[in-house]
Amino acid sequence: MIRAERARYVGDQLAALYPETPISLDHFDPYTLLIAVLLSAQCTDKRVNLTTPALFALANNPRDMAQKSVNEINAIVRPCGLAPRKAQAIKGLSEILLAKHGGEVPRTFEDLEELPGVGHKTASVVMAQAFGVAAFPVDTHIHRLAHRWKLSKRGGTVQRVEKDLKRAFPEDQWNALHLRIIFYGREHCSARGCDGHTCEICAHLNGPPKPKSKPVAKRV
Repeated sequence: MIRAERARYVGDQLAALYPETPISLDHFDPYTLLIAVLLSAQCTDKRVNLTTPALFALANNPRDMAQKSVNEINAIVRPCGLAPRKAQAIKGLSEILLAKHGGEVPRTFEDLEELPGVGHKTASVVMAQAFGVAAFPVDTHIHRLAHRWKLSKRGGTVQRVEKDLKRAFPEDQWNALHLRIIFYGREHCSARGCDGHTCEICAHLNGPPKPKSKPVAKRV
């Protein structure tokens, strides 16, 4: 099966399975989304959603957050890991938003990626989900499934996977599709729950696993 056929099947199956694609990080504006995505690095969305209510009660906008100390922020976000780096990034980016962007989250990849703690993946999520700009953020689930579904070569970098997926799917599907792949990876095709042949999509695309060859008996 050629890659275009694989992509078409994946897109159709995921759209039927997940017609709605709500982002799983609780937020109420671009700034709180930016903070939530930053906190989600090497942390589960569930843990982030348990943490952000207290953080946003402390400060939910750049002006108020910039006035808080790193220690105050860190005391709340520590359960999300990578402390106090995330706390320093939250305070630092809040100060930059005030100084350079009028207290608003910028609407370009370049400006977002200049903020402390914000890499290309975080910027892509914010651009896609806050501003509706077509993007294809690649997390661990997407990286794994792109390889399992042979939409990108195994062992490729995150950057390679992103380019391959953007070529494989129409641009108007990117923002919903990256969330659908994440949902599917969590619920049906996890790293341990599927061997590349078990879940419905893998079984259709890859078929049953090849039987293991029996060892040849040595002559004595």
